Amino acid sequence: MRTRFLPRLLNSEVEAYLQQNDLIIIPVGTVEMHGAMPLDCETVLSEAAALKMAEACDGLVLSGLPYFYAGATATGRGTTQVSVRQGIEYLGAIARSLLRQGFRRQIYVSLHGPAYLTCSPMVRDFFDETGVPALYVDLLLQLERLGKDFFPPQQPFYRRFDALILGAYDLLGRLEDVPLCAGCRESESPPAPTVAPFQELFSLAYQSGSAGYCFGAPGDHMPTVDLPSAGARRALAEEGKAALCELIRRLEIPRAAEQLAQLADFEAQVGRRFPWTPPAWNAPEK
Repeated sequence: MRTRFLPRLLNSEVEAYLQQNDLIIIPVGTVEMHGAMPLDCETVLSEAAALKMAEACDGLVLSGLPYFYAGATATGRGTTQVSVRQGIEYLGAIARSLLRQGFRRQIYVSLHGPAYLTCSPMVRDFFDETGVPALYVDLLLQLERLGKDFFPPQQPFYRRFDALILGAYDLLGRLEDVPLCAGCRESESPPAPTVAPFQELFSLAYQSGSAGYCFGAPGDHMPTVDLPSAGARRALAEEGKAALCELIRRLEIPRAAEQLAQLADFEAQVGRRFPWTPPAWNAPEK
């Protein structure tokens, strides 16, 4: 295949693909302040992960979805903030279009903490509306579940995350978009975030789902590893690229894609047995 990215394909190429398969990966991104990293770094993370997932299971990638709920980074003048509700509606419209186009298996993926506030309600509403299950993969959760051995445990979180970011830029051929930065941090031990006094309150629900708030300083999101030379940038990118590719391998995306098809068949049967449930609205006759 010439490219996995649907927007770069010809319409005839998409139609030819749909004669053989019906799987599309949708990376959900954000544009927000992120230390000394470009504003689209978490979009790039999601798109690079989606590309590796698509390569593993012969899928396509619907790229170009960077503007969703950013969260507490709204204090940054570069952050583009879209409400959770607006994001759900927009993503749902895309999901329904993709279904009409013939993509019956849709996998949404993100590496942005608050993205679940958008993606999880959308996939539930999409099922209730269409009877077709879609899948959301929260890669931050999967890193915690499957990737604890990727980096030395003593490394600070920001260094591990920056390595993944650089690896993602490299996978998409954009490594030079990340500027070199010597002395990005004021110290080896960055100060506690300004919202640290409220962590007990925030821990009462997952991520940004407990209470609305904004960071009180740009450094809260987040410290950035020093990149004094192109060689240092390349070395960290290689480390992060290996970790990201290994995470996708451990996720067993081909198996998940097959299970998604099996789930759709199962729910069609459920709909015929219980005609008051949402699957019945779209259950094919057999």
